[in-house]
Amino acid sequence: MRVGFVQFNPSFGNKKANFKTVENMLQSVNADVLLLPELFNTGYAFLDKKELGELAEPVQGDTYHFIHDVVKSTKCAIAYGFAERSDNLYYNSMSFITPSGLIASYRKSHLFFEERFIFQPGDTGFNVFEYEHVKFGMMICWDWIYPEAMRTLALKGAQVVLQAANLVTPYCPDAMVTRAVENRLFIVTADRAGDETRDGKNYHFIGMSQVVAPNGKILERVSEEPCVKVVELNPATALDKKMNAHNDLFVDRRQDLYFRY
Repeated sequence: MRVGFVQFNPSFGNKKANFKTVENMLQSVNADVLLLPELFNTGYAFLDKKELGELAEPVQGDTYHFIHDVVKSTKCAIAYGFAERSDNLYYNSMSFITPSGLIASYRKSHLFFEERFIFQPGDTGFNVFEYEHVKFGMMICWDWIYPEAMRTLALKGAQVVLQAANLVTPYCPDAMVTRAVENRLFIVTADRAGDETRDGKNYHFIGMSQVVAPNGKILERVSEEPCVKVVELNPATALDKKMNAHNDLFVDRRQDLYFRY
């Protein structure tokens, strides 16, 4: 399976420009599944809930229809991050779209920094879904720092985890190597790059989008340049949880000793 990521610097509040950028970047893509960054369509630094409300949309809003058109033209499934509006509440969300339409959505569970002032904590939980006989999971950015998130997806059978991100701290790319090894699965991270300055506050996004294998090997990692990268994966390797002839990561778990506090 050919799986990859798109890294670029979205223009805040300009959905049309961001759509055009993505459309141009994917014109000649050859992939089965691609991942776009967190909040790819709007940018990140909302000043307040009012501004967020003006840019947020339902799961099957304008961004869904744009992505679905791209998916149908490229024959490539796409997962992407966006600001979701639902019953006058706002979520930092992502969806997975195939040529036949929406098959999964996720709401960010762990809100970072000032996100907690405008977004609701996600209520979807960490779920696994199947596409082309491969089991996928999704998470967003700061979810990475909680090992329980990735472990939950792994225990539910995820072979490939898609992480849409807007990373401003340097720790995640290397931490995801550990997450891949301790769960024996593939992890794809699509980060944005560049700077976003709003109301005197500047956010620098580190880029470093990547694909990591179950053995911890970094199959692809970029710097801060806009790019599309695709890697050939064998998802079946993520079904083997054995580290050696005598240690199976999941069979050896000591659940009787966990969750005491």
